[in-house]
Amino acid sequence: MNSLDALRDLLGADAVLTGEAMAPYLLDQRKRYRGSALAVVQPASTDEVAALLRWCSQTRTPVVPQGGNTSLCGAATPDGSATAVVVSLARMNRVLEVDAGNNTITVEAGCTLADARAAAHKAGRLLAAHWAVDSKVRLGGALGTNAGGLNVLHYGNTRELTLGLEVVLPDGEVLGALRGLRKDSSGYDLKQLFIGSEGTLGIITRAVLRLDSLPTAIATALVPIADAQAAIALLRELQHTAGDRVTSFELISRRCWELIAEHCPELPAPFAALPPWCVLLELSDAGTAEALRARLGDALTTLGLRDGARLAANEEERGAYWAWREAIPEAQKRRGVSIKHDIAVPISSIPAFLVEAEAALKALYADADIVAFGHVGDGNLHYNLFRDDVSDAAYDVEPQVNAAVYAVVMRYDGTISAEHGIGQLKRDLLPQFRSAAEMTLMRAIKQSLDPLGIMNPGKVL
Repeated sequence: MNSLDALRDLLGADAVLTGEAMAPYLLDQRKRYRGSALAVVQPASTDEVAALLRWCSQTRTPVVPQGGNTSLCGAATPDGSATAVVVSLARMNRVLEVDAGNNTITVEAGCTLADARAAAHKAGRLLAAHWAVDSKVRLGGALGTNAGGLNVLHYGNTRELTLGLEVVLPDGEVLGALRGLRKDSSGYDLKQLFIGSEGTLGIITRAVLRLDSLPTAIATALVPIADAQAAIALLRELQHTAGDRVTSFELISRRCWELIAEHCPELPAPFAALPPWCVLLELSDAGTAEALRARLGDALTTLGLRDGARLAANEEERGAYWAWREAIPEAQKRRGVSIKHDIAVPISSIPAFLVEAEAALKALYADADIVAFGHVGDGNLHYNLFRDDVSDAAYDVEPQVNAAVYAVVMRYDGTISAEHGIGQLKRDLLPQFRSAAEMTLMRAIKQSLDPLGIMNPGKVL
């Protein structure tokens, strides 16, 4: 029996895609990595994933797990050898349980974030994970990269939202740790090995995620500011006066607004004169919207920022504010190829980082067009560079650009990947920014769990 027949025998003919049907699964979102595969398979249960991995282990067939294929680092794209099996969990897409009493939701890994959030909302609860592409993101992929998003400041990364996991190991054994416990000191917390592992240690099949109270009041504002230092001052003032009600705090540069105006003209500019920088922030609480807006207005007045700020008067205006923020990646895509950085530094170091990184890039390239924005409330910036040439040739200078940006990042004890993972894009850079002891330990974990090296080869390590 040949390999394709064996896969069809295991999973059923409809679950095994070949030929042109594989095309959407072999190209990454940025169209930077294109691979080949023996087949794309779509198991429908944990048992089928286990049977598949037993077969892959026995035949030494490489396995590339794939969620919504929204990776920005090529983490879910196979190589060009056409030997790997891409495992799409799109059919394992159910919300299994919402336990309102325990404030948890249990989902299959192929469930979209949008569906999980809707199920939680229906039960009067909040699943805090939130990105601009909720309808495309599958939770297995979000767990695999420890994705961040717009609410990390208050609720934490995906790691902090995860209470239990079910994982199929490379040999097909099922690790059942699907517990909705907030306190458990019985040995090693094994689930943490798989969160952020990008499919290199096993395939996450189910998860128990923490839910929170659904806020009854939200206050949203766009606040023009002079510079990043003013943004940090605003953040600290809000946290002093409003405490943990501050749930989102996004920094947006003038260049972002210019790109939106040029490439997304359907979204009118929020200000007649674009400020150098702007903060999009949100407070959430269990009180009334009027009281929360008043608290926010008072904080802005204290800092002398109230007159220029725009406070959303209703849900329609709030939606418009977030539409502007979420249009930034699309506007960049329409402009052309850019060199992207998903970095984080201590929040207090953000102003100095921005000044020093811009100086380093301008010294290299006079035409450097810097687009900076991101989740400054948790220190995570998306720091991207355009040049006059926005074709694929722009990638030719990526090593020099990375070296300049990452040198500043590391000077401030930052990271080269805050929420998007390592994938294949940053794999060769990782040893430069992790200690020898850390790399040795990561390789030891990989060798222990995946001695045959079949799980997502060429990614992370």
